[in-house]
Amino acid sequence: MTEIQDAATAVRSGVLPAIELVGLTKSFTSHGEVVQAVKTVDMKIVEGEFFSMLGPSGCGKTTTLRMIAGFDEPTGGIVYLHGNDVTGVPPNKRDVNMVFQTYALFPHMSVADNVAFGLRRKGIAKDEVTRRVGEMLEIVDLAGREKRRPKELSGGQQQRVALARALVNNPRALLLDEPLAALDLKLRQAMQVELKRIQREVGITFVFVTHDQGEALTMSDRIAVMSNGIVEQLGTAREIYEHPATKFVAGFIGTSNLLAGRVHEVSEGTAVIVAGPDERILVPVPGGHCAPGGELELTVRPEKMGISAQAPRGSGCAVRGVVTEVVYLGTSTNYNVRTSTGADVTVFTQNATSADDVAVRGDSVWLSWEPRHSYAIGA
Repeated sequence: MTEIQDAATAVRSGVLPAIELVGLTKSFTSHGEVVQAVKTVDMKIVEGEFFSMLGPSGCGKTTTLRMIAGFDEPTGGIVYLHGNDVTGVPPNKRDVNMVFQTYALFPHMSVADNVAFGLRRKGIAKDEVTRRVGEMLEIVDLAGREKRRPKELSGGQQQRVALARALVNNPRALLLDEPLAALDLKLRQAMQVELKRIQREVGITFVFVTHDQGEALTMSDRIAVMSNGIVEQLGTAREIYEHPATKFVAGFIGTSNLLAGRVHEVSEGTAVIVAGPDERILVPVPGGHCAPGGELELTVRPEKMGISAQAPRGSGCAVRGVVTEVVYLGTSTNYNVRTSTGADVTVFTQNATSADDVAVRGDSVWLSWEPRHSYAIGA
């Protein structure tokens, strides 16, 4: 299968989605009260893409995944798989497989038997089962471990067995519910790379649920950021990181400095906020949806900011502040700064050329950045 390089373009061009959710909702009753776990979710997931649903606990991402799989019935809306309405169709009749956070391997079976279980249930010929199991174990890098039991494997290897067991049935899509959550940090990072490699090799659609922004940014072609049962933003990792649509997305994806101020003037698509003497914040406002005198919220990523003792030259953004904390992290140093407007911001500086601190706690400093790195919330 040819890998789709630009999933968003594919959706716009009318390519039949692997999965489409239309007006999907899910409500349930808890202690006599109706709780809306999912509120009108609409999304299209393209054939062959690695798609992630990202958000904090209780945001509705796992419930949405379970409705795609058929384990939960939606209160309203439609689930399409490859153009077919499967709302109400039982899980075993949907051409998808699911990998859970707990791998649910059979402890008394070997690796090969665990992977072959679904094929044997379908009555596939013995030679075909052996061939497909061998091929899948090669893909997940478990060749030579066919006879081992799950308890003889590491956590990462057990996860690969669960993946192989799900993929060997050749599903049209694989649904993964936080499969890396039980692994330690180093192994989890290694498995992120492995998961993406496996997805590329088998060429099928992966829908991945996680609360870990690093996982989503590392692996995903596109990400749906969810909060309180709705999709706050759907886009590529770069789009969501560089241009957050809401204050929630700006704060949840990476570290973001949230600033606000009253617009002094708007000139040639740029809003100007005067923060104090010689202090200014320039914010591109595409479409001109901003007027002098109005309040404007914006976000600036910490790595985009510079910090210095002297006032910066040029006509870029410049704000005064006082250093409240300095944290040395080896490859970088984080500076927490309280600005003259009362905002608390963070600045990341790389320790590539010097190990000396730019400033210490209590120092008065200037923060500067290019106007193009100011992003108006909702723009």
